[in-house]
Amino acid sequence: MEAMLVAEEKESTQGASSSSSFPPKPIDGANDQYDVFLSFNDSDTPKEFMDRLYHSLNDAGICVFMDCNSTRIGEEFSPVLLNAITCSKISTPIISQHYALSKWCLRELTHIMVIANLVEPIFYEVDPSDVRCLKGSFGEAFDLCKHHFDEKEKQALKDVCCIRGPATKRYPSRYFVIDYFVDTIREHLRKCYRPFVPVPKELVGLDGQLKKIMSRIDGPSVNARMIGIYGMGGIGKTTLAECIYNQLLNKFDHVCFLPSIQECNMRCDINHLQKKLIYNILKEIIAVPTVDLGINIIKSRFTGKKVLIVLDDIDHKDQLDALAGEGCWFASGSIIIVTTRNKAILDQSNFKIDYEHEMSEMDEGHSFILFNKYAFGNPHPPSELASISRQITSIADGLPLALRILGSGLKDLHRESWDYILEELNESPLDLQDVLEISYDALEDEHKEIFLDIACSFIGKRRKFAMYMSDNHGYASQGIKELKLRSLAKIEDDGKLSMHYQLRGLGKDIIRTGRGPESRTYSGLWIDEEAFRVLTEKKETTIMEAICHIEYSDHPFLDYGPADHPRTYMNEQFEKLQRLRFVRLRNSTSSEDFDKLFSEVRWIQWFCIQSNLSFCSTKLHLPKLVVLQLSYSSITEDWKGWSSITTAKQLKVLHLENFDLLRCSPDLSVFLELKILILRNCCNLKQVHPSIGKLKSLVCLDLNNCRRLKKLPGEVGELEELKELIFDSPVIIEIPKSIGSLRKLEKLSARHCKSLREIPYSIGELQNLEHMDMSHSAIERLPCAIGRLKKLRSLSLRYCHNLKGEIPREIGDLSSLEILEITEARVIDMPESIQNLSSLQHLDLWGCCNLPSLLELPSSLKYLRASFQGPRLPELSHLIHLEKLDLSWKQSTLIHPGASETLCCLN
Repeated sequence: MEAMLVAEEKESTQGASSSSSFPPKPIDGANDQYDVFLSFNDSDTPKEFMDRLYHSLNDAGICVFMDCNSTRIGEEFSPVLLNAITCSKISTPIISQHYALSKWCLRELTHIMVIANLVEPIFYEVDPSDVRCLKGSFGEAFDLCKHHFDEKEKQALKDVCCIRGPATKRYPSRYFVIDYFVDTIREHLRKCYRPFVPVPKELVGLDGQLKKIMSRIDGPSVNARMIGIYGMGGIGKTTLAECIYNQLLNKFDHVCFLPSIQECNMRCDINHLQKKLIYNILKEIIAVPTVDLGINIIKSRFTGKKVLIVLDDIDHKDQLDALAGEGCWFASGSIIIVTTRNKAILDQSNFKIDYEHEMSEMDEGHSFILFNKYAFGNPHPPSELASISRQITSIADGLPLALRILGSGLKDLHRESWDYILEELNESPLDLQDVLEISYDALEDEHKEIFLDIACSFIGKRRKFAMYMSDNHGYASQGIKELKLRSLAKIEDDGKLSMHYQLRGLGKDIIRTGRGPESRTYSGLWIDEEAFRVLTEKKETTIMEAICHIEYSDHPFLDYGPADHPRTYMNEQFEKLQRLRFVRLRNSTSSEDFDKLFSEVRWIQWFCIQSNLSFCSTKLHLPKLVVLQLSYSSITEDWKGWSSITTAKQLKVLHLENFDLLRCSPDLSVFLELKILILRNCCNLKQVHPSIGKLKSLVCLDLNNCRRLKKLPGEVGELEELKELIFDSPVIIEIPKSIGSLRKLEKLSARHCKSLREIPYSIGELQNLEHMDMSHSAIERLPCAIGRLKKLRSLSLRYCHNLKGEIPREIGDLSSLEILEITEARVIDMPESIQNLSSLQHLDLWGCCNLPSLLELPSSLKYLRASFQGPRLPELSHLIHLEKLDLSWKQSTLIHPGASETLCCLN
């Protein structure tokens, strides 16, 4: 990340009183364009201090938007500033003595306290208590113009002072505050916006190799270093690189993990990979039309940056030359990790390799343990299967991927199946692909179809969308679970499907060679140019089932940017493709009727629809369409294309995202079988059409980040099958009482609802609710009815600054509660009944500084983080399961004698 000023003002923040703002280049299509938004009054916040703060954040790689004009008079609040606040991860008002004298600053602060994702204030030469109580020098300045303030602005001042932030008066130097603040912001961004790369849960036998590489990395170096990891496919190179990346992640401000480069390069040119690398390091979308231009950008823009980059599965020297050609491209201390199956690529590199590591096969002991963990769930097999387990393990030849798939495939099978697989493995010498195909052949035909669909079309797609591609949704869902159990597919934490590149290659090879299930003979196109050629040349092909006229990523801006001219298709181009099941289009339209040509299509993804473009034919026939995803569009509720979509009577998923001009959702009354409705990032959506009440089959309603939607329609209470309700929106002012009718609801999310002050009592009727997240909301109290949620497993009230008083004792009735988070709140007491939470494992009360002490806690706790006043630390010796402890208290607090015993036992 890099903070940037607009070109004409790049040198300095000089001119603070001019009508200018200092944003970095905006990132099209991104939800978070900036890391930090700075609001300050330039009349009494010294330019030297602001320059130092701005450039310190910049040097730390933190992307900053700084509004330098606090003296505007008679202007409407700028949409640019409003957008900058909403699109910043953190907003920082710098409260100074005369901050409140600026009407513009108070406007910014009011918006910040309502819509900002997270607020981290700085108090410049004022005491936070003076601001909160309007006394001292701040109060005197406030009194001079208090008649100009409305109640919202006064409340915003009080609310911001309830948030802990550094105050320059409390430090020996103002610049200590800057250093402290930058460290705080950097740490927050690392924790919340720098996710670890997921690695397999069962890691066996990597410790020695990991320590060997880390010992080389930890050594001193004055140059950028490249570490090469090489070895055969499936041996664990990527997993080792992921472990190294996760260990180093928090030591770098600029990081990038580029996975599966060989496969990516088969789908797109190297300059596409350069563009992804540039975006991840600079957080800018820059056109990269040629490889040479990409090299020049990386050389010139990365040279002052200490980076951590993983280039996974490089298979050609050209790729390495284009992405990390020489060490001088990067700052001292940078680490570049390369994995490859071809050692010659490392030997030929122009970037001198600091250390080459050859991946070794797992030894027999570790292979046996890994296989058993997947086959039996523990390192030791049942005695009757010990011998055959060792035989299968030896055939796998120490390849982790083969061991995982064989072990998972044999889990819970009868002995006869084990004997059959062993016989297959013993027939002739096998390579890894043979082992994978044996596992594939063991699947039922229906599960084979699901495997091939995932391998060829659904990588990165949501599991709950993909299961509707089958006529039997329940069976498809079970099939995905079966593939996951057999390690033939993965479901990531965000619910999206993924698969090892070797398995993806197997799936595509099976389709190309016509070895799929007899029930379906099919093929597909996954490369943009090849698909376009088939359409434009009208090739004869009646077996095509998937065609993607876009590049492979779902992000239409990040990977290639909007096309200058839309492509127009005619029906004759699709006449020979009548078995299409999955279609992806971008910036495309049609000029003729498509009657019956899409009669087999089940899933359409359509990016970048222009308001004057559409499948304008009323004869568009979509009898089998079950998933429709439209995104990044300027169309409105008056778009003529809606009438074409209404022919999809079997639609199960309607996903509308980033519709900038949509003010009201379309009439949905024809979609009586709809299961999932997503209206996400529709920034001007003010109303959900009342027809939503007719969707009696709906199980998921997602209204995330619709920033003008103030109320949920009362008809939501009629959705008796609803299991998931998400309305994370800053202007939502109430939850309808009818929500109590949603007896099957399992997940409720109202994050960032900065205008939501209460939870209706009817919440207690949600007897099946398992997860409730009200973080960053303005709720002031919890209703006693909360105790009736007997199945509630997680309750998150993080950064609820308005939550005050006592937590109701009924919270102790939540017998299933595992996670309880109440942070940065003004609660003054936790009830004794908290000790009754027998399932509670995670308790976070950080920043609740008004708590006098902690009472007896449930012994089931594994994680405890809390702030309190004292005068004594809580009794901890009975917390025998505790793994992490983080406590903050006043210096006068005494340590309880039993606490030291627990501290000695922490893992």
